[in-house]
Amino acid sequence: MSDARLKKIAYRASHRGFREADLILGGFAERYLHALTPAQLDAFEALLEEADHDLYDWIVGREPAPPHVAAGEAFGLIRDFRHTLHAHRGEDRGA
Repeated sequence: MSDARLKKIAYRASHRGFREADLILGGFAERYLHALTPAQLDAFEALLEEADHDLYDWIVGREPAPPHVAAGEAFGLIRDFRHTLHAHRGEDRGA
């Protein structure tokens, strides 16, 4: 896996133009990108092709993800990461 590819994917994940998506996808990329398998990395990169608001709605569960997205391992990892972020933010507020 080339470092240039990882940098490009990380940039795309954190510069979506939609702050909430930037935080989730960029944070996920920062924390896990180097640990993904080649298949997971391909799946993550494919998710970045989806429309920002659609992808965000699927991640937070506002709308059901289409089968081609929901079946992907990368999508599940991102949803798990989002729940971890949400839990940590709640702890920070004393919840």
